[in-house]
Amino acid sequence: MAQYTISYKLHNNITYSCTYHVVWCVKSCRAVLVNGVEVRLEAIIRDVCTATRADLLTLDIMPGYVQLLVEVDPQYGIHRLVREMKGRSSHFLRREYPSIKSRLSTLWTSAYFVSTVGGAPPEVVQQYIETQKRA
Repeated sequence: MAQYTISYKLHNNITYSCTYHVVWCVKSCRAVLVNGVEVRLEAIIRDVCTATRADLLTLDIMPGYVQLLVEVDPQYGIHRLVREMKGRSSHFLRREYPSIKSRLSTLWTSAYFVSTVGGAPPEVVQQYIETQKRA
């Protein structure tokens, strides 16, 4: 397990460290993130992070949900980042995998969970995310 430490970033005269634990689910908790879909989803999420200058620290894609640890510029905002990840991934995955489009009218639920890491060491949150696969 790689360990990440809190580092401060500087952008537009703002020094920040905004790390979030984010989780969102497939509509109706269907197990559709399998058979290569999860690989394509990971690529999309990484592309969004690159485009928005967010740092993806940990990513776990399960058949029915996505869980990640990400650091994002507070001026961009976690809500915009999650909206971009969910929107772009839904668009591309539904277009590239017709079976998803035929099974679900929308890929993701409209809701998501987000929590600031706050004073918890990022390693603790990362370990939690990584152990979910084994649970």
